[in-house]
Amino acid sequence: MTELFRLSAREVVKKLKAKDITPLELIDAAESRISETDEVLNALPTLCFDRARKQAERMMKDGTPDDARGWLGGLPVAVKDLNDVSGVRTTYGSPLFADHVPDGSDVMVETLEGNGGLVVAKSNTPELGHGANTFNEVFGKTLNPWNTAMTCGGSSGGSAVAVASGQTWLATGSDLGCSLRTPAAFCSVVGLRPSPGRIARSRIRIPYDNLWVQGPMARTVGDTALMLDAMTGEHPADPISMPRPQRPFVDAVDHPTPPKRVAWSRDLGGLTPVAREVAEICEGAAQKFSDIGASVEEDCPDLSDARDIFHVLRAYQFVGDLGELLRSNRDKVRKEVIWNLEKGEALSAGELANAERARGQLYARAAAFFNDYDLLITPATVVAPFDVNITAIDEVDGHKFENYFDWYTIAYAITATSLPAISLPCGFTNDGLPVGLQIVGPPRGEAKLLGAASMLEQVLGISNQMPIDPVLAPA
Repeated sequence: MTELFRLSAREVVKKLKAKDITPLELIDAAESRISETDEVLNALPTLCFDRARKQAERMMKDGTPDDARGWLGGLPVAVKDLNDVSGVRTTYGSPLFADHVPDGSDVMVETLEGNGGLVVAKSNTPELGHGANTFNEVFGKTLNPWNTAMTCGGSSGGSAVAVASGQTWLATGSDLGCSLRTPAAFCSVVGLRPSPGRIARSRIRIPYDNLWVQGPMARTVGDTALMLDAMTGEHPADPISMPRPQRPFVDAVDHPTPPKRVAWSRDLGGLTPVAREVAEICEGAAQKFSDIGASVEEDCPDLSDARDIFHVLRAYQFVGDLGELLRSNRDKVRKEVIWNLEKGEALSAGELANAERARGQLYARAAAFFNDYDLLITPATVVAPFDVNITAIDEVDGHKFENYFDWYTIAYAITATSLPAISLPCGFTNDGLPVGLQIVGPPRGEAKLLGAASMLEQVLGISNQMPIDPVLAPA
């Protein structure tokens, strides 16, 4: 039974519903795999197996039919340490909350558990979820299972590592600038940034914010769709949440509509440099869409002001979300976090208004682009995984980035459009490090996006290389 971690989530759920296995056996399998691998990886620093077993026992005892246990049916999952889970230590990656135990769960967790998910662990994240390398003073660094000398990316790094190494079948992530897509690319798993409102949120300070979203991480597109089905739905606690679509997302994967015309862009119209090897791997993968009958053309919507828009709105979001906390704890957080606060506090009302107006125009251009194309394809990251001791990339091909987060412009430019985007494993560098492809769909087009990504996944044939045993860096 301990080898169950090698199966896909959909295969395991099928076994659950056929009564070939029980939720308790799956918890045992997850606990065994975490015990074998996490001393090296540090992906899941907080475990809650007793809580999960009690839930599993209630699920099995209360007579609930197996086919009524929701989408997941008793499948263990990991939840990012930015999300409150009732009675479970939740630190947000910050020493300020090192001993925090919430008295309730947020809506996303309640939805997931209501659909048969069993939370067995909290996954590591950088301090307060900011940064694309997963480390903090509470739990330390999370390492990449493909090479433990390398970063796993962030801020959903612990979730990506847990899924890639088989510690759990599914995990939650969140994404403001790149936090689902970068760790997915760096760990060769799938990470989906859905449309704002697709997954309901709660226990947050600015509920109308639509820059950051929550989303699923898995080893395959089909498993990602399964988890999305288990996470979606309207909730009164979230004023921007959307109703669950009538057609399940797994159905879009099982019965995909092939794309007819897709656009490839190496650098989003010159918006950012991309390391040559990464760009070449991604372009080769994008061209594989021709194998399923699509024409692949080099094109891109006008995103020339996306960077400036994101800078302003990110700074504004930072003040609204964390301003009160940070003002009273300036000496207890990283200097980069305080820098973000100061950028936001320096903004004028005119700058905010201009950015919001420009974002509306940006969305209109991006949405119109999908009148001609089914998908937009780019690299998910501009570099391959790098030394875990480097906090951020400051230069690519002679181009020096302005700040610590500009190296993931290729992801946050898409954030500014509100379009759904997925990071799909698409190859490896000569050093054996994973590379991810960012595929962007039309407005609220997760079904089309997942269907097309699943077709390309079959052509590329990479998903069968996981889960992976940790590859230890040379001593």
